[in-house]
Amino acid sequence: MSEFLYEEDTYKIIGALIEVHKNLGKGFSEIVYKDAFEYELNKINFHFEREKEYLVHYKDIILNHKFYADFVVLDKIIIEFKSADSLHEKHISQCLNYLHVSGHRLAILVNFNKTSLEYKRIIK
Repeated sequence: MSEFLYEEDTYKIIGALIEVHKNLGKGFSEIVYKDAFEYELNKINFHFEREKEYLVHYKDIILNHKFYADFVVLDKIIIEFKSADSLHEKHISQCLNYLHVSGHRLAILVNFNKTSLEYKRIIK
């Protein structure tokens, strides 16, 4: 059995995400899930930044457009929230862009708008 990148930390993070979904179910807006997830992260004493801003460097300039990751947990794992019918390639591309501009290696894409929590680990 191979190990996952940041296995122990992602196990706890996914557990917190499942706890949020278990208690709220589907149908809320993303902001409600984010507030609940923040509560769960504080409960397990995981450092995080919410709506973390990333600049996009291009050659010798910084572009006007910025990216805002929903959460960066433990200074290394990006969490991107969705409340959609399903996860799409554009959501995965968004996470890959976040990984590129941040220099981080792992993002967890989460969809709360399902009967069971839907999530995908994205590694760069």
